[in-house]
Amino acid sequence: MKPPLQDLLASRLSLLKPSPTLLLAARARELKMQGIDVLDFSGGEPDFDTPDPIKHAAIQALEEGFTKYTAVGGIPELKEAIKEKFLRDQGLEFHPRSIVVSNGAKHSLFQIFQVLVNPGDQVLLPTPAWVSYPDQILLNQGDPVFINCREEDGFRIDPDALREILTPRTKILVLNSPNNPTGAIIDKKRLERIGEIVLQNNLLVISDEIYEKINYSNDPVPSIATIDKSVGDRTIIVNGVSKTYAMTGWRIGYAAGPREIMEAIDAVQSQTSSNPNSIAQKAAVFAIRSGEQYFEPMLAEYRRRRDWVVGAFNHIKGIRCIAPEGAFYVFPNISGLLGHSYKGVPIQTAYELAEFFLDVARVAMVPGTPFGSPVHMRMSYAASLSSLQEGLKRIADAVSLLE
Repeated sequence: MKPPLQDLLASRLSLLKPSPTLLLAARARELKMQGIDVLDFSGGEPDFDTPDPIKHAAIQALEEGFTKYTAVGGIPELKEAIKEKFLRDQGLEFHPRSIVVSNGAKHSLFQIFQVLVNPGDQVLLPTPAWVSYPDQILLNQGDPVFINCREEDGFRIDPDALREILTPRTKILVLNSPNNPTGAIIDKKRLERIGEIVLQNNLLVISDEIYEKINYSNDPVPSIATIDKSVGDRTIIVNGVSKTYAMTGWRIGYAAGPREIMEAIDAVQSQTSSNPNSIAQKAAVFAIRSGEQYFEPMLAEYRRRRDWVVGAFNHIKGIRCIAPEGAFYVFPNISGLLGHSYKGVPIQTAYELAEFFLDVARVAMVPGTPFGSPVHMRMSYAASLSSLQEGLKRIADAVSLLE
């Protein structure tokens, strides 16, 4: 008798957990298909359309027949634009061979873990953290180790906590600033202390800077790669065009770092996906070189939404919400609602509260548990202000029904 097909799957797949973001979004879509009015704030995608000039760059590439294979790690023109961006924004200089363009920042991250992680290597993750990091590390036979970042510290990593968690197996530190899901930005002084620890312990750093431009402070977001050249030489920066220029579906991310590591990533990509989409690369060239003027109105609107949403959450009894410094998420603390009940049914966890909000308020948010906090929820404010206002009203009305 043949074994069931699921028994033939690779054992490492058992390490994967379904994405809570995608699960909530799928449930919300199902309800919408049934004709139910659901407001979905679970996703991590700008609600703005890709600016027309960026689209026109892609159309021009099509009309010119730019539809063939390209160099595996990106066309020279795009690498040059990325090189200019790093020099312009962060004062960092990269050789084109130290830059690899991939099919989105998530793809870049997976390939970095693939070329760096050996079985049993520890990868440090300050939490709350994006849900895909641990699974990608596990798939590459690494050991994710979590460093709790406290709400009272603005969800910023404590360098002393980092130092205490180090072991002989620690190899990589992942930093994500601005952070998904908290919006926290790691300040320069903390990065300097972290940099000292990196050098003292021969660590490598993966700096995920995909939300770099969605920043509500008056100063640029500091990168650990700029703190010290020795630290920069041990850092791989990950970025992309998805969040800044509303180009999520175009699937263009990139990484830059030590040439030896980046050439290894290029080699892996050559045997897996090959080059990123040729047309999207041409659009990305325009976005990186000329897209800032189209992004500035988006940032102003994000700021306006953020301020309103934070204020609205803080007026709901049982919820408190700090203002994020970047990205387009709020991460409200819902511990004051846990332990209450609805029609005699207790709500003990963030998952149960998320189900309550979806079923009763018809609002989709993501529980904070898979991000590393069981007393928070993530809400994206990449939605129209009118939708956010209606959503917060529904949430407040639903909370008033709790016993």
